[in-house]
Amino acid sequence: MKKEENLVSIITPVYNCENLLGDTIKTVIDQTYQNWELLLVDDCSKDNSAEIAKEYAKKDKRVKYFKLKENSGAAVARNFALENSKGRFIAYLDSDDLWKKEKLEKQMNFMLENNYAFTCTDYEKIDEDGNSLNKVIKIPKKVNYNLFLRNTIIQTVGVMVDTKLTGKELLVMPNIRRRQDAATWCQLLKNGFDCYEVPENLSYYRVVSNSLSSNKFKAVRMNWYWYRNIEKLSLCKTCYCFVGYAFNAVKKRIYIKK
Repeated sequence: MKKEENLVSIITPVYNCENLLGDTIKTVIDQTYQNWELLLVDDCSKDNSAEIAKEYAKKDKRVKYFKLKENSGAAVARNFALENSKGRFIAYLDSDDLWKKEKLEKQMNFMLENNYAFTCTDYEKIDEDGNSLNKVIKIPKKVNYNLFLRNTIIQTVGVMVDTKLTGKELLVMPNIRRRQDAATWCQLLKNGFDCYEVPENLSYYRVVSNSLSSNKFKAVRMNWYWYRNIEKLSLCKTCYCFVGYAFNAVKKRIYIKK
């Protein structure tokens, strides 16, 4: 199969992101690799996000707009997009994040050349205005299940999965409001699909003050819930993994000012 025939399905849940959604969609349209479809799933936004998404969908048939019947969370939105996707490759791009223009091309070529099923690019943290926070997160060359439990470094914005190798079933996210992405990566890792680093910063993760992930207390509590109730770890292993998670979480949030 020629590389040009490999469709990439990009999954983007949308909720109240009118100020950032246009830039996110443009970052896909500007990709050097053009064989993609962008599935925008509106989780009943209350602002003008729907209008923005529909406008882009009118202009470019590769941009597809869907709306859920009721507000259901990112997991349900992503699963809906997965169910309606047609691509061999699945990539994830949240409605406030960005990619460098070579992201899809370089990542897919890297996977095809090495026969990797699951990869993540290095990524840079930016603020709400798109300014660099001078923090590039480097992914270990290979992340297995036990490493990931102690260092949840795989970030949605950098992930790509080859469903020809994994199937789609392992990408169905558990219906929880937080850590559904981490639980999904664990489904892949536990089934023998290690995550390999694309050794280049190709993605931008936006730190938004009022996002779900910005509430540190809730994030800590949900991480514990994920260990105990989703991964079903023993209390001893939960404590062991939690210490590693906490250390690495703090390290990822130390910024160097220039």
